[in-house]
Amino acid sequence: MRNTISTRPLFELSFPGRRAAMLPDCDVPEQELSSLLPEKSLAEKTAPLPELAEGDVVRHFMNLSTMNMCVDTHFYPLGSCTMKYNPKRHERLSRTHGLGDLHPYARPEDSQGMLHLLYELQEMLGEIAGLPAVSLQPAAGAQGELAALHLASAYFKSKGENRTKVVFPSSAHGTNPASAALAGFDCVQLEPSENGLVDPDDLLKHVDEQTAVFMITNPNTLGLFEKDIAKISSILHDVGGLVYIDGANMNAILGITRPGDFGGDMMHYNVHKTFTGPHGAGGPGAGPIAVRDFLADFLPGPVVTKSEEDGADIYRLTTPSRSIGRMRSFFGNVGILLRGYFYLRTLGAQGLRDVSEHAVLNANYLKARLSDVLPVPRGEFCMHEFVASARQLKDAHGITAMDIAKRLLDFGFHAPTVYFPLVVAEAMMIEPTETESKETLDAFVEAIQTIVKEDASFLHEAPHSTIIRRPDEVSAARNPLLNWQACVKD
Repeated sequence: MRNTISTRPLFELSFPGRRAAMLPDCDVPEQELSSLLPEKSLAEKTAPLPELAEGDVVRHFMNLSTMNMCVDTHFYPLGSCTMKYNPKRHERLSRTHGLGDLHPYARPEDSQGMLHLLYELQEMLGEIAGLPAVSLQPAAGAQGELAALHLASAYFKSKGENRTKVVFPSSAHGTNPASAALAGFDCVQLEPSENGLVDPDDLLKHVDEQTAVFMITNPNTLGLFEKDIAKISSILHDVGGLVYIDGANMNAILGITRPGDFGGDMMHYNVHKTFTGPHGAGGPGAGPIAVRDFLADFLPGPVVTKSEEDGADIYRLTTPSRSIGRMRSFFGNVGILLRGYFYLRTLGAQGLRDVSEHAVLNANYLKARLSDVLPVPRGEFCMHEFVASARQLKDAHGITAMDIAKRLLDFGFHAPTVYFPLVVAEAMMIEPTETESKETLDAFVEAIQTIVKEDASFLHEAPHSTIIRRPDEVSAARNPLLNWQACVKD
């Protein structure tokens, strides 16, 4: 039973004079604040802060923390975002005194331990990608895309070429065209083939000597591996263009295949997704990019380099000779990078391959068990995620993808991604990840099998057990009321 009193806003719980701690009487002569601070630093009046006992505060935040779903509390099959379990060991290691307490302005000679780890992380990410030159600078996947596109622009300009186009399939993550436009390129969109993959013959019609980059996610957003990726890469290389691999779905191919081996020239990682890290609610993330040798001089800097002096390894921060510049203050989101480093060290090469194989196995198990109620329009075999369709349920019974997603909350499951990608009607993108047990997957299947038999009118009102039920999501996104006073006023 939830304590509903404690979840009210702190301002409503406030009582004049209530305190969490009592300070001793002042034992020195009191002075007016105006004699201690300049006038510009003085507030006009006392801030109306809530007055609360310690128990009020603890119960308030403890109860709020259990009103949301996260990977620590619930199955979180959010397709496209890879909401993986974050091992607590890596949380603890990333906060080790010598790492967590290091000042961002510490000199490189005083930060050799940290730089050593980050250098090794660069090496490991380069090996996994099959692209040896790595910059850890970008703070998130989308910033990694932007960094790579600026890098491509600088590369072509260094060759005296003014390439203007970036091509991508319509199933691309929305950040792909946004990054291309932000980097100053014209965007050209391809429609998918019947099987949901890029059609090389169609691609041929859209690329020429003005094409700078082809951006592609592999496996793609339908959870399918682009089987013609080598041919696609050849088409781009034949016109002098570059292939960019959106690494958002690397969780499906770790240790099995490498973007550099199937033709990619550049890619970004989502360290917080593929190698775990607290993920969601806008960050933090980390989006390192990996590129081929001939693009290394253009990487955002600094990068960590290693040299040997007097028999010892020395690590330095070095800016590549033709770098596009710095993308992030200090050295990126080091906290997330460290979690990725420890994840890689914990699992090793075979462990990473196991991650992908188990993720693919779990996804295909769910897909097979749900196929009778949620058919998957494209692809007989999926990678780490799949996109089912509730269209038949909507046509026959008026049950939408949103109805199922909302009702799942009542059964204790976070909802899958819905209505993305747009190429599937009533889309439900489901990604179970590698760490979920068969018992959890079976319970999820049984919940959906129960839901689709329920009355449509009952589902339209779901969820029935949560504090917030069906907010106006458009208004909430465009006109957020983020403070207590505004909520009271309305």
